[in-house]
Parts: sequence; C-alpha cells; structure tokens
Amino acid sequence: MSASSSLRVLPVGIAAALLAACTVGPDFVRPDMPVPGQFAQATSETTAADASMLPAQDAGVALVTDSEFWRGFDDPMLTRLVEEALAANHDLRIALANYDRANALLRGARFDYFPTITAHAEASDGRASADQAPGVARADRDAESYSAQAQVSWELDLWGRVRRGVEAQRAGAQASAADLQATQVAIVGEVARSYVDLRGLQERLRVARENAVNQAETLKLVTARFDAGRGTEFDTSRASAQLEATRARVPALEAQVAVTMHRLAVLTGRTPDALIAELTPQHALPMLPARIDPATPGDLLRNRPDVAAAEQRLHAATARIGVATADLFPRFTLGGLIGSQAIDSSALFERVSETRLVALGIDWSFLDIGRVRARIKAADAQAEGELAQYEKTVLLALEDTENALVRHARARVEDRHLEQAALDSAKAAQLARVRFEAGAADLFEVLDAERTQLQAQDAFADGRTRSVNSAVALYKALAGGWPERMPERKKLASQ
Repeated sequence: MSASSSLRVLPVGIAAALLAACTVGPDFVRPDMPVPGQFAQATSETTAADASMLPAQDAGVALVTDSEFWRGFDDPMLTRLVEEALAANHDLRIALANYDRANALLRGARFDYFPTITAHAEASDGRASADQAPGVARADRDAESYSAQAQVSWELDLWGRVRRGVEAQRAGAQASAADLQATQVAIVGEVARSYVDLRGLQERLRVARENAVNQAETLKLVTARFDAGRGTEFDTSRASAQLEATRARVPALEAQVAVTMHRLAVLTGRTPDALIAELTPQHALPMLPARIDPATPGDLLRNRPDVAAAEQRLHAATARIGVATADLFPRFTLGGLIGSQAIDSSALFERVSETRLVALGIDWSFLDIGRVRARIKAADAQAEGELAQYEKTVLLALEDTENALVRHARARVEDRHLEQAALDSAKAAQLARVRFEAGAADLFEVLDAERTQLQAQDAFADGRTRSVNSAVALYKALAGGWPERMPERKKLASQ
C-alpha cells in the first residue's frame, strides 16, 4: 500500500480504535454521609426563647442566609469596607492567582486531547577535514544542507489516561474556585468582626470616659466637703483612687481601638494608617437581626465552600488512580512528519526533495510492573486520605454551625440581661449621689455604686459586641449567598 493510501485509511482506523476505547480506574461518586435532618440548636424552643429576649430596637430586622448579610446591618461604613476588601484584599488576590493557575493548567491538560504539532528548519554549511576525506579537493569537501519539516505526535487515549488527567485537573480547578470562595467567606467575616469589635471598643471607651467624668465630679464634691471640715482625707483618697483606676482603662482601650483600625485598613489592602480619620468618629454598633434561618444541614453542605473544595480534591485524587492504572496497558502514539531536504536552498521545496514519515509507536511498561503498581497503590492511598479529609470537613462544618447557633442564641439572652443591669446600675449610682448629698448615705455607697455602674455598662458594651459578632459568626458558618466576584487582578510592572 502506498503512503498516500495509508494516510487516507489512517483516520478510519483511529476512529474505530477510539470507539472501542475505555477509561480505566474508578469513576468518582460523591460520598454519601449521613447528616441530621435539622440542626440540634435550631429547635423551635431555642428560636422562641431567642425572640422573647430581643431588645425592642431590634424588632422587625430580619436577615436571611441567601443575601449579602452585611448589607442587612444597615451600616454604610461596614458595607464599604467589605466591598473594598473583596476587591483588594491580598489573601484574596493570592487565592485568585492560585485559581488562575489551576485554570491555566486545565487548559494545558486539554491540549493532550489533540495532536502536538511542531516545526523545525535548519540550514548548515560545513567542511570536512583532509583526514576525513583523503584525496578529496578542498572545494569538494564543502557541503551545504537545508531542511524544513513539520512533525505531528498524538497519543491515542485508548485507556483514558489523558481523559483521567484532564478530569483530575478540572476537579483541581474547581477546588481552587471553592478555595477562593472560602477565602472570601473568611475575609468578609474578619472584616465584619473587626468592624464590630471597633464599634464595641469605642463604646467601651465612651463608657470609661463618661464614668471618669462622673467620678471626677464625685471627687470634687468629696474634696469640697473635706475643705469645709465635713469629710476625711481617707474619703478623698478613696475617691481619687477609684477615679485613677477608671482613667487607667482609657489608654488600653485607645490602643485596642487603634490596633483594630490598623487591621481593617490592611484587610482592605491599604496601609495601617489609611482609615484612622474615617473610623475615629464613634458610630453605634450594627443592629442585631431578629432571626437567622439556618435552613437544613443538607443546605449547609451545599453552601460551604470548604466542603466543596474537599469534595473536588477527592474527585481529583480518584481520577489520578485512573491515570496511574492506565500505565498497566500499552500506550499508543501516532507520529507523522512531512518536510523537505536539499543540498541547495533553491531546491528545498522541490517535489524531489520531499520527505515524509508515518509511524505508530507502542510504549508498554509491563517490564516495570512493580513501579506501576506502586504508583497505583500510592494513588489509592491519596484518595483514601482525601476521603477522610472530606468526611472530616463535613463534620467540622456541622460542628461549626451548631456551635454558632447555640452561641448566638445564648448571647442574645445574655445581652438582654446585661442591658437591664446597665440601666439599673446607672439608676442606682444616681440615687447614691442624691443620698450622699442629702447626708443619708456615706461615700462608700457612692463609690460602690459608681464602680458597679462602670462594670455593668462596660459589660453591656462588651456583651452587645459579642452578640453582634455571634451573628457574624453564624452567617460565616452558614456561608450562604456570598457574591461571585473576583478581586482586582494586578499585573506585574514591565521590566
């Protein structure tokens, strides 16, 4: 059969071979893990107890897990900080680069489906030495050579080695996408938590300063009574000591406020001092949602990006078993070459200078079966490890959500009690001053009431901060409704 006839028959043979091709190795099946029908901490009793303890100002505010939850807090500054972090946070940019890299590797792997075509050209001018060509004239020892050729190489994927490789790369790219989304969840959660911490610290700082002013007034009153001969130096010393202890709270809180501002600035991709002027004015804590619906554990596992990433890594590991298994079978490679060779450049592309080659190569590692089976065993072990990691991730996601639910529910009840304690302590401190000025109480009652007021108001500010942060933690655990957006891609400067 002539070469031209072989070329015409070859595609038919390839098509027949591919129709008979199979894919070795196990097919990926999502693990079936038993999960409860509902969260243990999302019972109707918990919801009712939570709702009964809501502060009046929270009524009517309801957020759902399929929305961008930070918008529901109705705080423009928080929304702006989250949007800026999603666009410029450096951890997100790192995750985006990993995602782009995984997609690039996937595109590269897909080229294995098609023939690899290369071209080569060469021109040479050489001279043999007199020893190499004895008796040959110098001019006759000169030789020129010209060639140009195109080569084609194509692995016939009869056993699915290439398909399994592409499948593994595709799953890896999907895992990187889930990692990017998980990083978004983490960054948004950290921005919201840091912002809530900042507003809570500013409230505690206000409480400390306000109590210091009140205690300074008490000291002034005690000093005036002492100067008038109606008090003792012991009274003034006790009042002064309490004032200084309260003032000592201020620098530590100011430092925490500054540190939190620095954290927020870096989270949004800026220098630590960038947000000081904007965040220094005090703003109220975001309002708590009236209720957060956690849906079901099944919904949770569909929403959590860390679970999705673990599943895709298990998928990739399963596909790599097929890649390793394919080495048990012969690998067929179809090669071809067409070109032109001549000793004179003018004759390079003449018909008589034509060269061509069609070849079918067979590569089989049956003599190295021990190493092949070792690679299969290693791939099996990796898949087993990824399965365990997936199951662990599912359990941790359920635990994280259960913990967030119970903490949020109990924090709401605690918050209500702390609020009432702060109101009662303020009233008690006011009455103690009135009684002291009327001579019906001694200084100890006033100082004790003022100390209790400071502790109760500080505890309420801290408790309200923890309550709002418990809502943030619950949204983070549920991981629903997160935006599908990418941070800004910044190119390297040209050299």
